[in-house]
Amino acid sequence: MSAVALAVIFAIASAAAYAAGAVVQERLAAEAVRIPVLALLRRGRWWFAVGLNGAGGALHVAALAFGPLSLVQPLGVLTLVLALPMGAALAGRRVSMRHWRGAGYTVAGLVVLLLLVSPVTGAEALGGRDATTLAVTAATMVAVLMAAARLARPPVARSLLNAVAAGVAFAVASALTQTVALRTSEDGLSALVSPIALVLAAMAVGGLLLSQMAYRDSGLGAPLATVTLANPIASAVIGMILLGERFIGGTPGAVAALAAAAVASWGVVVLAQPESYPLPPLGEPDLAEEREPALV
Repeated sequence: MSAVALAVIFAIASAAAYAAGAVVQERLAAEAVRIPVLALLRRGRWWFAVGLNGAGGALHVAALAFGPLSLVQPLGVLTLVLALPMGAALAGRRVSMRHWRGAGYTVAGLVVLLLLVSPVTGAEALGGRDATTLAVTAATMVAVLMAAARLARPPVARSLLNAVAAGVAFAVASALTQTVALRTSEDGLSALVSPIALVLAAMAVGGLLLSQMAYRDSGLGAPLATVTLANPIASAVIGMILLGERFIGGTPGAVAALAAAAVASWGVVVLAQPESYPLPPLGEPDLAEEREPALV
């Protein structure tokens, strides 16, 4: 089997693992809407979701070991395509055509965007000063987005703000993962206990908790699409500012990337529109309302 074929297989498996993790997180959020997010750390299914996300990350790294970033990154948007039917099947309903259209817009825009911002050079590690700047800037941005989410009254607005914060946190974690991996190959295992590695862990865990909060306020489709959109956009900004990356095609490429981001953003707007499902017949209690989530 060729290296490219292995990269595609690992990338699709990574997307499936991320999708399954998102679905488990969303179901937990729906069941535990009345308890603090941190209380989920005491639940086995939360750690199962963490394991699925960890597996997705490991498979993504494996895919990058066999194929170029320009091939692997666009396949990551399959997370959204796979998560929608997974979540609908678990809830016992079908994905509406409107949500399929929203997913299509988001995926199409993201694929074009990722192809245009793919780095044309090999992987590079962040310097100490750049890594510190990134950590401080990202922490400030995430804190501002979290504060805005707390002040927002509409549940959808809270959800999308938390999802953007999660996407930023995941993008920073990815950039620092690359840096830690490159430094580990040069400096040995000591790089795994460096301040950069600690910030990486904090951003990864923070992204998981923020995405959990986003799913609690707005279901699966819109938050997952927003995380999937915010992550590569933040990664592209990090690459261009700190690693010297540029849009492929110069100014026309940048214009095309902005158009692609607009299409993907419209997909998120479509996914954010709630679906109306038939009410249960009289005499049959709504299971979602009578369920009392346990605190353990």
